[in-house]
Amino acid sequence: MHSDNEKTALLVMDIENGIVSRYAENGEELSPVQQAVAAARENNMQVIFVRVGFSEGYPEVNPRNPAFTRIAENGGMTLSDEGTQIHESVQPQENEPIVTKYRVSAFAGSNLEMILEALDIKTLVLTGIATSGVVLSTLREAADKDFSLKVLKDACLDGDPDVHRVLTEKVFPQQADVLSVNEWAETVN
Repeated sequence: MHSDNEKTALLVMDIENGIVSRYAENGEELSPVQQAVAAARENNMQVIFVRVGFSEGYPEVNPRNPAFTRIAENGGMTLSDEGTQIHESVQPQENEPIVTKYRVSAFAGSNLEMILEALDIKTLVLTGIATSGVVLSTLREAADKDFSLKVLKDACLDGDPDVHRVLTEKVFPQQADVLSVNEWAETVN
């Protein structure tokens, strides 16, 4: 096993039914995410799933937050709702935490940082939907928390291909190694 693997966590972010249904029309778009999860598991690396979800009645939603106010008005995306469950293509295994966040960043209102600290994780490998949402926000916050970062560009999806390209080619490389799933998988064996 690669010596750094036990200090590395693969974050599978917002690959939940209610978000996948908006970005991935057929399951093919999730194939790189599935490959990344398989590579992490094969190499004894921690996999952590991150989802967004709210309590019944949406007490976490501030009326000044337009995006989350729309969710509260439309209903759904509560913790028990089908929309907030991890997509069947990447079902968590035992000992793979599911972290619930209440904003865009994986750290926002969640116990992610506590889990990473308890597991002595130093490097985060980011995947998720959307590149301009959870991936960008989590990358920025994780960089400020001094994590070593990798982004798996083909395991991130965004509604706007140009925004995805600019982030993965110009913005993310300032704070992270940006790789394809295959390039990354070769480094963890």
